[in-house]
Amino acid sequence: MDTEIRRKLGIEFPIFAFTHCRDVVAAVSNAGGIGVLGAIAFDPDQLEVELSWIDEHVGDHPYGVDIVIPAKYEGMDEMDPAKLESTLQDMVPATHREFARQLLDDHGVPDIPDGERRSSGMMGWTAAHAAGLLDVALRHPKVRLIANALGTPPPDVVERVQSAGLMIGALAGSVRHAMHHKEAGLDFIICQGSEGGGHTGDVGSIVLWPEVIDAVAPTPVLAAGGIGSGRQMAAAMAMGAQGVWSGTLWLTVEEADIPPGQMASYLAATSRDTIRSRSFTGKPCRMLRNDWTDAWESPDNPDPLPMPLQMLVAIEAVTRGHRYPEAARDVNFNPCGQVIGRATQVRRARDVVQSMVEEYIEATERMSAGISV
Repeated sequence: MDTEIRRKLGIEFPIFAFTHCRDVVAAVSNAGGIGVLGAIAFDPDQLEVELSWIDEHVGDHPYGVDIVIPAKYEGMDEMDPAKLESTLQDMVPATHREFARQLLDDHGVPDIPDGERRSSGMMGWTAAHAAGLLDVALRHPKVRLIANALGTPPPDVVERVQSAGLMIGALAGSVRHAMHHKEAGLDFIICQGSEGGGHTGDVGSIVLWPEVIDAVAPTPVLAAGGIGSGRQMAAAMAMGAQGVWSGTLWLTVEEADIPPGQMASYLAATSRDTIRSRSFTGKPCRMLRNDWTDAWESPDNPDPLPMPLQMLVAIEAVTRGHRYPEAARDVNFNPCGQVIGRATQVRRARDVVQSMVEEYIEATERMSAGISV
């Protein structure tokens, strides 16, 4: 596991854990990997609170922050968050809003009481919002890397991050995307196959990983999409990856802030229970299939809007689902990869890291034992 990116970050194992839960970030970093906090759900003030808490709980260990600046989206030239939100809200058809509300009402998901609704919450999927999050992240010295979940980061963002002494990378679902990242001078590339949770392309990991690794060499590549064990990690490293980026793996750990009903859905799911759907974000995103995704797939119903307009529709489901998770179980947003089928029990994050390392060693020793000299 002695890779270049491991040495640069000063971590024990090149295991990158993407999560929206600060407790998971701290637990993985303290276990020798590196936790990466998904910042999409926070505004700058909230992110400051989260990162300050992590700083106090990771000792001298580093961690990362994941932001979202899509390469292309409606209204992308507007950098005033308030103006952008107002413009985009006006672009959402009333039929889509009504369809989403009716779907939730039909499933018995209570409405949010008057006076308790927040602003869209999904406006984090824009460069205007990401700029404020980046400002916060760069103020915390234990943050050692920034990742962009959609598209190549703008040149000014790459310059700011690297000038501050941090590493910056981005996810790629194709060779073309990965080459754009390399040309932009990114420090690493996260290559995610179609099996992965969240936004993915349509090429499987075992095909995509070596294609991207060869195309962008010597830029370090982290393998993502289907990483749920040390055996899968060994396969990725054998193909030339310098580490693994995992997300689904951390949804069912003890430290994850997941409502009981949603946790039960994850634990009961098999690898065949996910779907790539545009129904929440406007771009193909892998999640658990349920009544919400089925409804938006039906040809008799409205088609999902492009990003971020569909998110302004889906925020109704996200908000009500967060407030009433048990009632919203059949229409909730459950992003995860096909490897969710391996998540059959709740474990501590430290134990997950340790088991990955042990399985990795066993797999590599098994392979070495099969080589005749």
